[in-house]
Amino acid sequence: MFGLIGEMKAKPGQREALISILLEGINEMPGCLSYVVARDPASETSIWITEVWDSQASHERSLKLPAVRDAINRAMPLIEGFGQSITTEPVGGASLPA
Repeated sequence: MFGLIGEMKAKPGQREALISILLEGINEMPGCLSYVVARDPASETSIWITEVWDSQASHERSLKLPAVRDAINRAMPLIEGFGQSITTEPVGGASLPA
């Protein structure tokens, strides 16, 4: 499995709109085992995204899907910047294969 944990920083007042875009169509990404979008309670602009994929190739293919490209294009004007980004190797968990 392939995992990513990343921080996205919304422009002031745009966090909820950005979250909405990030949550659209998440069930239509082949190979995506888990995709969690969370507000950072310590920051009014930060969002954390935790992803688990069956492979890095599936993640890379997802970035070429028309719906994902559209979401990225609509989200970009709402993004102030990015914080930490961590690549992981998930080994299991609730709803994940062992």
